[in-house]
Amino acid sequence: MLLRNYLLSLVNKAKSNNDKNIFSLLEENNKANLLDLGCADGEWTLKLGEAVGTKNLFGIELSTNLASESVKKNIQCVVSNLNDNFPFTDNFFDIIHANQVIEHLFDLEKFINEIFRVLKPDGYVIISTENLASWHNFFSLLFGWQPFSTTNYTLKALGNPLSLWKNHPTTVEKSWCHSKLWAYRGLIEFFESYNFKVKKIMGAGYYPLPSFLGNIDKRHCHWISLKIAKI
Repeated sequence: MLLRNYLLSLVNKAKSNNDKNIFSLLEENNKANLLDLGCADGEWTLKLGEAVGTKNLFGIELSTNLASESVKKNIQCVVSNLNDNFPFTDNFFDIIHANQVIEHLFDLEKFINEIFRVLKPDGYVIISTENLASWHNFFSLLFGWQPFSTTNYTLKALGNPLSLWKNHPTTVEKSWCHSKLWAYRGLIEFFESYNFKVKKIMGAGYYPLPSFLGNIDKRHCHWISLKIAKI
């Protein structure tokens, strides 16, 4: 229990650092159209809008209940599956954001092509996801355990006795389960192969060492955040 609590404190610190990384990648633009993919109840979307300085906030969310909460916050949120076509016109958004989303999808080709389609030529995308090559995933394999980032392939936490997924409530959605995980190089090559250019890379989390080291050794951090643009 003490070890799991310690790991949880490290995760929370890394998450805080990852949030700061995302904010640092945003540019102020009070006229920007901002799309948050997987916007949940809209709380995080509002923070993104505040950082950018825009109120032109849009979202896509699979959960009807969460989407309705976003709408109450004046976010133009639509209920849709991110594995399908996005319900927006071409070249509409200045900023597209997807935090901890890409690892849950099964049709990544559709996802990235739709991002490219609805993004303005001079717009940019912020993508943040877990790193399969992080040290804590690597060392779990040495014990014959499931990597931490893959213990939630189902609603049950499997294969790793220290998995923090065990602490999740029983009300989690199936869409929260992980489907595909990327390592540092694979994530970069994925976007570059679909006509995007990676402009900046940031990292957070470096268990069991301090979180800031993840931004020094990005290849083995917990969370990777990318800022990408159309070529």
